[in-house]
Formats: sequence, C-alpha cells, structure tokens
Amino acid sequence: MVEADVAIIGGSGLYSIFSPGASGHLATITPSTPYGPTSGDIEIAEVGGVRTAFLSRHGPGHRFPAHKIPYRANLHALAELGVKQIIGSCAAGSLQREAVPGSLVVPDQLVDQTHTRVQTFHDDSDGTTVHAQFAEPYCARVRESLLVTCQTGDWAAEDGGAMVVIEGPRFSTRAEAGWYASAGWTLVNMTGHPEAVLARELRLCYATLALVTDYAANLTTGAGVSEAEVFRLVERNLDRLRLLLPQAVEHLPDPAGCRCHGQ
Repeated sequence: MVEADVAIIGGSGLYSIFSPGASGHLATITPSTPYGPTSGDIEIAEVGGVRTAFLSRHGPGHRFPAHKIPYRANLHALAELGVKQIIGSCAAGSLQREAVPGSLVVPDQLVDQTHTRVQTFHDDSDGTTVHAQFAEPYCARVRESLLVTCQTGDWAAEDGGAMVVIEGPRFSTRAEAGWYASAGWTLVNMTGHPEAVLARELRLCYATLALVTDYAANLTTGAGVSEAEVFRLVERNLDRLRLLLPQAVEHLPDPAGCRCHGQ
C-alpha cells in the first residue's frame, strides 16, 4: 500500500486536488476501518517530494452533512497510511466584523458546541480511558507553516482567534451568534470538532485553515446567511485554495520531536 506523510482534508466545496492521472498522482485508496468507511476515496500524490494524501471531508458531492461525517474513520485511515501532519481546510462564518468574507484565518483555539458526535477513539468498548491534553488544540508548527505560506503569497491569513463549532446542519440563530461574538470568538464552523481532538488522540500534528465565507447572524439583518451564499464564495476561491494548500505542504517542518506526538 502506498503511504503518505502529510494529509490535506478538504472542506465544503473542495472535493479534489489530486486528480487520478495528473502529474504526481500516485494512488487512489478506498480504506476499510474499524469505524466504517471514510467519507470517500483517498488520493495520494507527490507534492514537493512529500507524499501527500487528500480526503474530502464531506465526500463526493457533499454527501455527508457536518453532523454525519465519519470523523473517526477518516482520521484512523489517515493514521494507518502513515500520516503525521494534517492540514484541515474548512469554511467558516465570521463573528467579528474585521474577519471579512473571502479572507483566511488560522485559528489557535476551538470551542465545542456540538451535541451528538462521538469525540474519542477510547470509548468504553476498548476498556481504556484516555484524557487528551487539549489546552492548545492546534499544532503550533503546522499553524506557523500555514501562516508563512499565506504571507509569502497574496492571501495573508489572520493569525489566531477562537473557532466555535456548532452541531449543524442549520446555521446559528442571531441570539446564538451574538453570544459567541460577545465571548470574543472569531469564527463559527460545523466541522472543526471532533476532527481536531481525534487527531490529538492519534498523536498527529493538526491545524486548520479557515476560509471566511460569510458574516454570521449577529452581523447581518433579515434571514441571515444562506447555504447558496456560502457555496458561491467557496467556488470563487477554489482555484486559489488548490494552489495554496499544496504550497503549505512544502513549508511543513519535519514532524519529529513535535509536542503533539507526546500528548
């Protein structure tokens, strides 16, 4: 089986980067895991000398809504391929006026407001209990590589901010978004959890690159954000993301010795 060192998880609208038959493409893998099938096939390609896996978080055609994504299967499959570092791209709404739609944010904190998702590999079925260290939910070194990549291009990313993850699939009410904003949180998203904590349990380096797609309900009037609005902004930025994410892979440091592997 072809292995990989790095993985990119594509968010809403980003369903492919490495096309079979394209230059650098090495393999297409359909994994089997103890947690069922993954969201879709995993594509592996050579990126700047680094074997890199790509997995669409929502699957082909966005078949999995945020609360139904097989997060455990996805992370387990990537770890089995030998992946040590993960860039999780995502779409997010802005809770603060300065995070404008079309901009990028590399958050440094996460707030879980989900309700139904299994968020550990260590449930009572395996007879173990593991309390993952999670004060710093994202890998500092992967975050830095994302920020450097964005700075060297023409699409600089905001450094830091808290991303609150909601259950979905509905968007927030105006009262909810106002509450999140009043706490000082920057972004609202539906997929950042439990992906980040599952990566930590597997001792993988993980960080998120968020594309701001809209202003949340606290900053809008009327009916608020729509799904169509979000996907229109993602579509306008897909080509840029497909260029940026492989460039970020090339900026990743050697994962050896990273504190994520010992937490």
